Amino acid sequence: MTKRNGIDLGTLQSIAWRIGSKLNAEKVILFGSYAWGNPGPDSDVDLFVVMKSKERPADRAMRVSDLLYPRPFPVDIMVRTPQEIKKRLSIGDFFIEEIVKKGKVLYERRPGQGMA
Repeated sequence: MTKRNGIDLGTLQSIAWRIGSKLNAEKVILFGSYAWGNPGPDSDVDLFVVMKSKERPADRAMRVSDLLYPRPFPVDIMVRTPQEIKKRLSIGDFFIEEIVKKGKVLYERRPGQGMA
């Protein structure tokens, strides 16, 4: 992916690194129109964050969102735990499956990196 609608891969990777390092996320995955290569003028950036947490999904998303201010472009954030993803995949959730299989991983914690 190169620059589309003023957003380049380096900018997205920088955002993903900030999320990963500040919140100890396991992965940050780009999905949606930017990942699939067809963003339009009104497209937002869709980020799927995988991290351990006992918070409600909306509260997790707010924590991620708070790291992205000021936002130079619209961002939609989904945050799920590894256990939630495993459960959704086991019941055939096509949406989650598509993100996991086809999304572009912008950040992935290395083994031994971050807190245990």
